[in-house]
Amino acid sequence: MLTASITLFLIVAGALVTSNDAGLSVPDWPTTFGSIYKMPHMVGGVRYEHGHRMVAEFVGLLTIVLAVWTWRRERRRWMRILGVAALGTVITQGILGGLTVIFFLPAPISSAHAAVAQTFFCIAVCIAMFTGKSFVEEAPPVEFDQRKPSLFTLTLLSIFVLYVQLILGAMFRHKGMSWWPHVVNAVVVAFILSWTALRAVTRFGHIAEVRKPALGVIGLMIGQLFLGFMAFLTRVAWGKEAAQPELPMVASTVAHVAVGSLLLATTVVLAIQVWRHVPAAVEERVRTGERSLAT
Repeated sequence: MLTASITLFLIVAGALVTSNDAGLSVPDWPTTFGSIYKMPHMVGGVRYEHGHRMVAEFVGLLTIVLAVWTWRRERRRWMRILGVAALGTVITQGILGGLTVIFFLPAPISSAHAAVAQTFFCIAVCIAMFTGKSFVEEAPPVEFDQRKPSLFTLTLLSIFVLYVQLILGAMFRHKGMSWWPHVVNAVVVAFILSWTALRAVTRFGHIAEVRKPALGVIGLMIGQLFLGFMAFLTRVAWGKEAAQPELPMVASTVAHVAVGSLLLATTVVLAIQVWRHVPAAVEERVRTGERSLAT
């Protein structure tokens, strides 16, 4: 939980770098103004860029501890693999962050940096959930999903459209694409997420593990749409001629990135809980057939 929380803070710190146009305030990597150990003067854009690097180093340290601890103490083999995957993801994220500086903020690499950051945050949230007492010790209530498409299919589709939206938004923020694909896809995201969350609440709302993340998806989606509208107004409609980023522009875009991260992670949690508690009806038919053969 600590690693996931600090990772969200890291995503906010990274959004502050982009929103304040501070990406090349420290022009070298992995050194900082030619030094590894010397602390630079934390003024101007340097406080955002170098502060982001310091938080990233702390997240890297936490991930190493988490991976080693999981490998030594966890009995579930897939959990040990997930701990190693978390470490590999955070290393990839660090390398991508360095490449953005070395190659002067190219939009594809910067967007990949943003996407991998969100992926690592989701992994950290999943590890926190998988190691929780209720997930380890309690037998889940199971109810079969008879409808087509299945709720699990809808959750996977929701994750996919959110990733597309993440990449489109990152490309726009890093000046590699216009704003309109991100805005158009927001309509698709809102429709798919509403369909998924409302199906989960109305059909399986009696299962708390499904109901809670589904309600979280609805609330975060509404907040994200509002923040997206505010970010569009402050940065595109009103702030396109601004000489430098102003507070409303920074606040709205950073909040938009943070809530987007929470929305993606909550959707991933919903998908896992649906997979655990609401298997597709095809499994029921297979089991029924096996019982008939046995009889």
